[in-house]
Amino acid sequence: MPISRQQKQIHKVMIVEDELDILLLYKDFLRSKGYSVIVSSTFADEVLIDYEKYMPDIVIIDYKLPGRKNGLQATREILDKYSFTPILLVTAFESVKEELSEDEFFSDKKIQILIKPVKLARLVETIQNINNEYNLKSTMF
Repeated sequence: MPISRQQKQIHKVMIVEDELDILLLYKDFLRSKGYSVIVSSTFADEVLIDYEKYMPDIVIIDYKLPGRKNGLQATREILDKYSFTPILLVTAFESVKEELSEDEFFSDKKIQILIKPVKLARLVETIQNINNEYNLKSTMF
């Protein structure tokens, strides 16, 4: 029996982070909270390939990544094909909030921004809030 939209829960998390210490910290902490965690390539250029391979429920992506694209550009690439995808963009740059708010493309997308340093409790809280928001909206249809 397929899961209805009201029953959809975030279980599978894909992390895109080039700082190994942060990546391992997020991965271990989220696994301890019951999430299935996929570690993606650290290159923003390859994020869509990994997304399509694993089809995670949410993507946590760092803004500053090696390669030709940054995390926001990789986010756009995912959302261009999979507009329903919740994205949690993690950055040390406050200016990314403004960059995101000024781009009309992102206005109706499920994107949250966390500014580094990120407390692990805040990371999980944000994932839960995204999940609750998704379920609230899906029960309205």
